[in-house]
Amino acid sequence: MDSGNRGDAAWVQELVAFLRRQPGVSAVRIDPETQRLAVATVGRLEIEGLEEKLAATIAAVEAELGTLPAAPVPAGYSVATEGGMVVVRRDHCETAEKLWQWRELEWPELKAEPAPEEQEWRTLAWLAAICGAAGLAGAAAGYFAPGLPWLAKGFFLLGIVTGGWDAAVDTWANLRKREIDIHFLMLVVALGAMFIGAWGEAVLLLFLFSASGAMEDFALDRTQREVSALLKTSPKRATLVLADGTERDVAISEIEVGQQVRVKPGEAFAADGVIGSGKTATDESALTGEANPVPKTTGDKVFSGTINLWGAVDFEVVRLPSESTLQKIIRLIQTAQKLKAPSERFTDKFGTRYTYAVIGGSAAMFLVWWQGFGLPAFENTPELRSAFYRAMTLMVVASPCALVLSIPSAILAAIAWGARHGVLFRGGAAIEKLADIDVVALDKTGTLTTGEMAVVKAESFPPGREKDVLELAFTLESKSQHPIARAIVRHARAAGVQERVMDEFQSLTGKGLRAKVDGATLLLGRRELLETGPLAEWARKLPASTAELSEVWLIAPDLVGRILLKDQIRAESRGVLAALKLAGVRSVMLTGDRQHTAEAVAKELGVDEVRAGLSPEDKVAAIQALRDGGKHRVAMVGDGVNDAPSLAAADVSVAMGARGSDAALEQAEVILMHDRIENFLAAFRLSTRAKSVIRQNLAISLGVVVVMVVATAFGAVPLAVGVAAHEGSTLVVCLNSLRLLFGRNA
Repeated sequence: MDSGNRGDAAWVQELVAFLRRQPGVSAVRIDPETQRLAVATVGRLEIEGLEEKLAATIAAVEAELGTLPAAPVPAGYSVATEGGMVVVRRDHCETAEKLWQWRELEWPELKAEPAPEEQEWRTLAWLAAICGAAGLAGAAAGYFAPGLPWLAKGFFLLGIVTGGWDAAVDTWANLRKREIDIHFLMLVVALGAMFIGAWGEAVLLLFLFSASGAMEDFALDRTQREVSALLKTSPKRATLVLADGTERDVAISEIEVGQQVRVKPGEAFAADGVIGSGKTATDESALTGEANPVPKTTGDKVFSGTINLWGAVDFEVVRLPSESTLQKIIRLIQTAQKLKAPSERFTDKFGTRYTYAVIGGSAAMFLVWWQGFGLPAFENTPELRSAFYRAMTLMVVASPCALVLSIPSAILAAIAWGARHGVLFRGGAAIEKLADIDVVALDKTGTLTTGEMAVVKAESFPPGREKDVLELAFTLESKSQHPIARAIVRHARAAGVQERVMDEFQSLTGKGLRAKVDGATLLLGRRELLETGPLAEWARKLPASTAELSEVWLIAPDLVGRILLKDQIRAESRGVLAALKLAGVRSVMLTGDRQHTAEAVAKELGVDEVRAGLSPEDKVAAIQALRDGGKHRVAMVGDGVNDAPSLAAADVSVAMGARGSDAALEQAEVILMHDRIENFLAAFRLSTRAKSVIRQNLAISLGVVVVMVVATAFGAVPLAVGVAAHEGSTLVVCLNSLRLLFGRNA
């Protein structure tokens, strides 16, 4: 223990003051880094009110905690460090300290600062509200107090300043870069309206513009929340289990592959790993969209950021936290929100050039109306609007606000909905391309099937000892993590089979396992174990398994048997393929399995076409053949390393689940979480709806521009109507895109 009169007068003084107010508390122990807090008392003490008071004290000085510069501590108190934690205590004799009872308390939860995006849309909303209120007050003052024109103009000026504040900030930043955008247009129109005495129209324009800006930022904030939710689930600390069985609390940056980590109920898994001991269930909803708890036992995979619900478990780290599934997904979503769809890139360029065109066209029309048609330049009369008034109106109605928002608002809403429901898009291009597919190629194992084997039955030769076959197979396979081994162990445990004592366990590469059980040598593995030994002649007479079944043989001194297993078909696959067929999408199975095995699965599921016995190179050739020189748009759905080349060759690449291979995930433009094939159908429907919403947005924005420009050219549109039409179309586009975020797309 390192003791002494050291301490930071700021926060130590607060804790000393707390101890003075609480005579029943002898010391406070605190570690800001791990957020651990405890108090020392002698005997029983009512803790409820005490906890609230200490929480308030900690909250007041939390930012300063943890430093220990040389500064005097009030007499009668001292500061020390014990095991990495700081202890502020009353001065007592050593005998008194031995009577202390340490009680752990909850670290106080501080109210988090709102995200910058949330602050921004709230600020814009307040500015728009003040602008609108000032505009109404100005209109009322002009109606009820016509003899005080300065009063109405004062209210209007307040509305113009608040409504145009954000546009002015953005315009100044752009002008410094020698750029102009829509904000510049709005300010020019507002100033022009003031110049010709249309103060009310100027306020209306800026009110609607700032209100639509707040709506845009609100929509963006809602799309960002799903990523924020994932970031919040990312754990910061972990409990390492050391070789001697003791625990050590560490930051996740200190975790290494191969270490054992202990997770208690309610805690988050700090990294991807495999459970070594214990049994529990996890909440994977933030990661995969799975609403139900997922059971976990020895040998099962766990993922960073998922919550351990009830059992204490130890797991072995298989990926560094920075390379975990959670971090990979977060990076994918963040990348997706930055990558733009082809049509979105077009509107970006179009919007910038269009802004210059609007300014130039309005200036030209001002000259045409003034010099060509003889309209007054600036003077408005009840019977005739000036050329400048009409030019300002034209500039408003032709502004591309709604057009520029048409595509990105829909793309961002679709990405956010997908992230919340287990579909991750790597950019807007994937959304647009997926909506155009007419062929989907699917791998069999792990895509149309679960990739997890299930025991069909155990056989013995001669018959009658099937239970012994399962019991011995269970004993040998209990040490393996192969998919077939997991299936046998799972089946045996469900059947209540007992595991025997095993010695001299050995793996035979490419063939199977060898071990001693009850003093007898056993072999477990492929049929070749029989065909290469003294039983070869007899083995040729044994019945072969059917096409869809796999077999594992057991050879004992007095027993020969086999266990038959089958890859489980995803129950949802048939419905998904049927729905795709109704939508005009043809399904093709691409697999390396034997033809009759693939055809049996295809027949059960209703796949339109089967191509079997394919190597990775053959799958690439099949994708190219299905594309038929670009006549068809092909999506490829796979999950393994061998699927990566064909994923790259397809028009749209889709990977199954966060559990898919890294190679497949790297190639994928769309990732289906939780290994759910039905999420592909959801992704397809979402893409189709998104493309439809984009078309609607473009039709609305361009339609309003064309109609209002023509009407303005003939002088039929007052500035107020032009403002309402322009900003109204922008709001409609935003609300239409938000339907993707809040609607049912699956």
